[in-house]
Amino acid sequence: MELLAFAAPSFPPGRPLLEAVLDLTRRIHRDFSYQPGSTSIATPLSEVLRTRRGVCQDFAHLEIAMLRALGLPARYVSGYVYNGSVDGGVPPSGADASHAWVSVHSLRLGNIDFDPTNGIVPTNEHVTLGWGRDFSDASPLKGVILGDGNHAVRVAVEVVRV
Repeated sequence: MELLAFAAPSFPPGRPLLEAVLDLTRRIHRDFSYQPGSTSIATPLSEVLRTRRGVCQDFAHLEIAMLRALGLPARYVSGYVYNGSVDGGVPPSGADASHAWVSVHSLRLGNIDFDPTNGIVPTNEHVTLGWGRDFSDASPLKGVILGDGNHAVRVAVEVVRV
């Protein structure tokens, strides 16, 4: 119910689908704070909605849940985003690790991506690695580490223009 209540103002009757989704994307960007370390993959959406903070996977899951609650087909997209600034400004949030965003399906145009973490429609600055229903379908890292229990995995990503 809370998900629908947040999403509803972006979807008044007669508003074009992609305009409404972009409005929702920008509202999530405006109303939620990007705070690495504030959540984990197990953090429920109800907590993200209540605290208004999280990371890209939280915002992607949040927007997907809202879109699906409205009866719209949406999927989770995993990949990377260009680390540099396109126009001399601040690099996008989520640019130093794997990144997540949303894709909604339009009958006329197919799948269209939206990045609620940055409040934008992704361009060629976003590099898609996979998509699925949620994070578990498109996890950037899966595998097994053999050895004693003293291992730690650290990942850093830099996307550069060639």
